[in-house]
Amino acid sequence: MSDRLVEILVSSFMRILIPGIKVTVPLTLLSFLLSVFIGLLLALVQVANIKVLKEVARFYIWIFRGTPLIVQLFIIFFGLPSLGITLNAFPAAVLAFGMNLGAYNAEVFRSAITAIPKGQLEAAYMIGLSYPRAMARVILPQSFPVAFPNLFNNLISLLKDTSLASSITVIELFTSAQQIAARTYEPFALYCEAALIYLIFSTALTWLQRWIEKKLVWESSENDKDKDKDCGCGRNKAMIG
Repeated sequence: MSDRLVEILVSSFMRILIPGIKVTVPLTLLSFLLSVFIGLLLALVQVANIKVLKEVARFYIWIFRGTPLIVQLFIIFFGLPSLGITLNAFPAAVLAFGMNLGAYNAEVFRSAITAIPKGQLEAAYMIGLSYPRAMARVILPQSFPVAFPNLFNNLISLLKDTSLASSITVIELFTSAQQIAARTYEPFALYCEAALIYLIFSTALTWLQRWIEKKLVWESSENDKDKDKDCGCGRNKAMIG
C-alpha cells in the first residue's frame, strides 16, 4: 500500500467520514424511533379488531412492505413537492425510513402481543382495568421483551439501509465516501473503508443486542425465582413438601 493511499485513508476518515458518521447515527436513531411508534400503533390497531382501522393498517403494511425503499425515498423527497409539500433531505429520509420500517415493526409487535396468553387480558378485565389500561399495564410490558430481538435486528438492517439516503443528497457516511473517491480516484479503498465502518457499527450493535438479551433473560429468571419463593413452590420447598 503506497504512502499516498495511506494518507488518503487516514485523512478521509478524520476529516470527511467522521462528519458522515455524525449524520448516519442520528438518521438511524430518529428513523428507528419513528418506526417503533408507527409499528406499535399499527399493531395495536390490528389486535383491537376494529374492522375499518384494521383494514387501513393492513393496507399501510401492504404498501410499504411491497414497494422498494428507494422508490419511497424518491416519492417523499422528489414527488411530494409537486403536491406542495417540500421537505429537506434529512427529514425526508427520516420519514421514509421510519414509515418503511414501521410496516415491518408492526408485524413484530403484533406477533409479540398475540404471543401473550389471552388469560392475561381476561385477568386484567376482572380486576377492573379498561382495554387501554390493560394493554398499557399488562400486555405491552410483557410483549416488549418478546419483540426485542426482532426490533434490534431491524435496527441493524436500518443502519445499513441509511446508505440509500445518498440518493436524495443526504451527506451521510456513504455519500462522504463517494465524494472522496471522486476527488482522489481511489474508489476501491474508500468504499472498503466505508464498508469497514458499517461493519464495525453493525458488530457493535450485535454485541449490544446479545448483552441486553442476556440481561433480560437473567432478570426474567430472577423474577421467576422470586415468584417461586413468594408462593412457596420453589424447587427445594417442593422437595421438602
